[in-house]
Order: sequence, then C-alpha cells, then structure tokens
Amino acid sequence: MRGKVIKYEQANINTDLIIPARYLVKSDPEFLSTHCMEDLDPLFHQKKENLGAEILVAGPNFGSGSSREQAPLALKHSGIKCVIAPFFARIFLRNAINIGLPLIEFNEIDELNEGDELEIDFQAGVLRNITTGQSYSVTKMPKFLQEIINAGGLLKYGKSLLKEIHR
Repeated sequence: MRGKVIKYEQANINTDLIIPARYLVKSDPEFLSTHCMEDLDPLFHQKKENLGAEILVAGPNFGSGSSREQAPLALKHSGIKCVIAPFFARIFLRNAINIGLPLIEFNEIDELNEGDELEIDFQAGVLRNITTGQSYSVTKMPKFLQEIINAGGLLKYGKSLLKEIHR
C-alpha cells in the first residue's frame, strides 16, 4: 500500500470525534464519510484532498470510547486506506478489521509528517517513508487478518470461505 499522510498527533481520539453521534441516524457509509472527523477538524476533508492523503497517522489510543462500528466505516469511506498509531482501542481495532480497514501500530509517529508519502508492506512488516528515505519495522499482520482485510472485511471473507466449501 502506498499513500500520503494526514496527521493528528493528539492521544485518545475517540469514536465520537471520528463520527459524531448526531449523524448516526443514518447508516449509509457515504453519508457518514461526509461527517468524518468533523468535530476534531472541520477542515479534515479539505486537508485530506489538498494533501492527497490516504493514510491517517494518529496519537495513542485511537478509536477509544464507544464501540460504534461506524467510526472505521466512516474513515474507510472518506478515502482513508490505513491508520497508523502507537496503539488502538481494542474494539476499534476489531471493528476496523471487520470492515477491511488495516491498522498499523507504530510508536515513532513523530518520524512521520503530514504530507509524507509512505509505503507499507503488511506481509514483510515494513513501513517505508518515501519522502525521507527511512524504513521501519512494524509488527507483521497475522496471515488470517491479512486475508480478512484483503477480502474487504469479515463478512466478505466469510462469504468467500462458504463459496470454497460449496464447490
């Protein structure tokens, strides 16, 4: 995966900041994406577009708060292809995997700047900053999680397994 960075360094960005509860009256992912990060940064979409950003770098405990699955869904449908943070709230991590949004735990987020172009090799566990030329080791994603994400989420992965069984 390759993409440019949009960055929010603060810790504990919770699910209500990712997708405010007042917008949960609709479950449409496209609708939710238009309000993604709105309370944290009203200019999120404009900044993301100006940077051409597809990778969100965030502070520790990203996705804390309520267990709403709409938070990673809103991020994914707003064009974010991966989130990098020192660590994630556990339920957010599971919800992200379930919808096919990859997450990378990386402690040295101060090494990544807004606008940097990154390349991530999930299988090898390598994060390369194309802009600076630096490479970093990150925890490899287990094969079964890679398969879920590559399938587009847990539901699509399950359906593909059922198709294989019924052949």
